[in-house]
Amino acid sequence: MLMPKKIKFRKVQKGKIKGISKGARSVFFGEYGLEAVEPSRVSAQQIEAMRVTLSRHLRKVGESFLRVFPDKPVTKKPAETRMGKGKGNPEVWVAVVKRGRIVCEVAGVEEALARKVLKLAAYKLPMKTRVVRKGEETHSDESHSTQEPTAD
Repeated sequence: MLMPKKIKFRKVQKGKIKGISKGARSVFFGEYGLEAVEPSRVSAQQIEAMRVTLSRHLRKVGESFLRVFPDKPVTKKPAETRMGKGKGNPEVWVAVVKRGRIVCEVAGVEEALARKVLKLAAYKLPMKTRVVRKGEETHSDESHSTQEPTAD
């Protein structure tokens, strides 16, 4: 499983996952990518399942690139434990994925196979996604227009 080698603090707060992704908003390494349409926390197990699916279907014809890394620990209290007595121990590692982030990319394959493989990888993720092509603009932030209404 993916996890960081060393972190500054063992336990972190939940934080918010709403808003638009700050980085990784365009396809950079490959030709086609999988863009997150809604925010979510993706666990290390889900990222590994997606990686296995990509490598299994691409075989030796194409190349895949993961653009997320689980660097946030999520704690959990043991079952049937009373409230209080501090925070639980870290159980899983997650990556916070916001809207507009490219989760993974593929290169070296034609469009039909790329779309098929990315769709299979999307089934492993807990959020809605869409396939984007390199150079294609992301449309995640269109709902927040900055134009002022004109008064007549």
